[in-house]
Amino acid sequence: MASPTGIAGSFRQLSAPQRKAFFAAWLGYLLDGFDFILITLVLTEIADEFDLGLTAAATLVSAAFVSRWLGGLLLGSIGDRFGRKPAMIISILAFSVGSLLCGLAWGYWSLFVFRAIVGLGMAGEYGSSATYVMESWPKSMRNRATGFLLSAYPIGTVVAALAYQVIVPLGGWRWLFFAGLLPIALTLYLRRALPEAAEWQAEVGDRADKDVATSSVLFTPRRRLPNALLATVLAAALVLLFSENTGGFGWLLIAVTVAGFVAFTVQVAGRLWPVMLAIMVTVFSAFLYSWPIQSLLPTYLKTELHYTAGQVSTALTWAGLGYAAGCCLAGVVADRLGTRVTYVGGLFISLLFVVPVFILPAGNIVLLWILLFVMQATSQGISGLLPKYIGDHFPTRLRAAGLGFSYNVGALGGALAPLAGAAIAAEMDSLGHALMILAGSLTVLVALIIGFDIPARIGRALKTDSEAPAFAKPEGTLTSGL
Repeated sequence: MASPTGIAGSFRQLSAPQRKAFFAAWLGYLLDGFDFILITLVLTEIADEFDLGLTAAATLVSAAFVSRWLGGLLLGSIGDRFGRKPAMIISILAFSVGSLLCGLAWGYWSLFVFRAIVGLGMAGEYGSSATYVMESWPKSMRNRATGFLLSAYPIGTVVAALAYQVIVPLGGWRWLFFAGLLPIALTLYLRRALPEAAEWQAEVGDRADKDVATSSVLFTPRRRLPNALLATVLAAALVLLFSENTGGFGWLLIAVTVAGFVAFTVQVAGRLWPVMLAIMVTVFSAFLYSWPIQSLLPTYLKTELHYTAGQVSTALTWAGLGYAAGCCLAGVVADRLGTRVTYVGGLFISLLFVVPVFILPAGNIVLLWILLFVMQATSQGISGLLPKYIGDHFPTRLRAAGLGFSYNVGALGGALAPLAGAAIAAEMDSLGHALMILAGSLTVLVALIIGFDIPARIGRALKTDSEAPAFAKPEGTLTSGL
């Protein structure tokens, strides 16, 4: 997709197809946020209908994590081998089938399986759409591409909350899943006519020998069956862990899970597997600092500050808007200052607001809205740069699978985050203090990993011949924006 001439770095230099491509991908991310918050909103209704305890019902929230790693790997491999566009279309189809089936579920296990299908689509959406937009936009605007793209996620959560208030009282929880099919249909319609990403087309699509992509490694005749068996064992271990049916073998299942992820990492990344593991640790830590707040903030506001349901809803709306605004702002700043400088700066600025949010006494609702907006803009919003940061560590031929797999394995931190927050809160007898400590400490850890450029330093130390942009930077330089 050729870029028209114009002002360097200006949105005016984007062509109509590039803008359409962005909007089609943006809608997909909106669905990601819509679906994540949707299951949490209707959890009590589902528990009542299927006669589930709250703990069992809560495992349905984690069901999508069982399959996200597989979706990132499979759909990423398709994106690397056949192009970003078909991977995006398959992702949204998986999303639509999963959402439809969730609305038709007849019990706990059927809904668990259908949520796992949604997880496949969510994971594929993250890897394929981010790479598609990045590789379609000019290199000078790629931080803005991912920042504006990820702003759709919090907007999706706000839309879901509004839809819940209208749809569930009228038709019940199942219609909320059916309503999600409308934007899915629009997204699918827009994506069918999109051109392929220019960078992938030039570097992989136009090559006569396409056996350079991830799928070529994973699905060779001698590896096909062992990898299918490994994926089955890994998925079974995760189902038992997330459904809390470990039978006393929890640590063994965790060991099997970690070994399985390492085995796939070595196959996908080759000699650069330590780099991919370092990225997974980075993402895992990022989820641990951010998701306790996302998942437990409503509980904190209700139980410790005793705010009403309406006040909590308004506070969450401001937090979501801050998240969206922060994603866009991070992209704009990072295209000027560089990805890592902006990322680290945003994380440290967010620390200035974490403590005030959680020591603010009840009765200061307007000040709470402002603090939540700014904290989420600098903390959560900075994650709009994450696809660009991760994607820079992989060459084009491996980028979709590298980004999708490493991000979605790291995202398992999101499943652990609420448990960690609740456990610390039980020790301290204060959920607010637990969230403050967890968010503060993990934010510093992520800032240090990114600031000292740990994954890329590992890659350069391995002295491999990689075309990944992150490895081309002089050691010690803090700018990775292109």
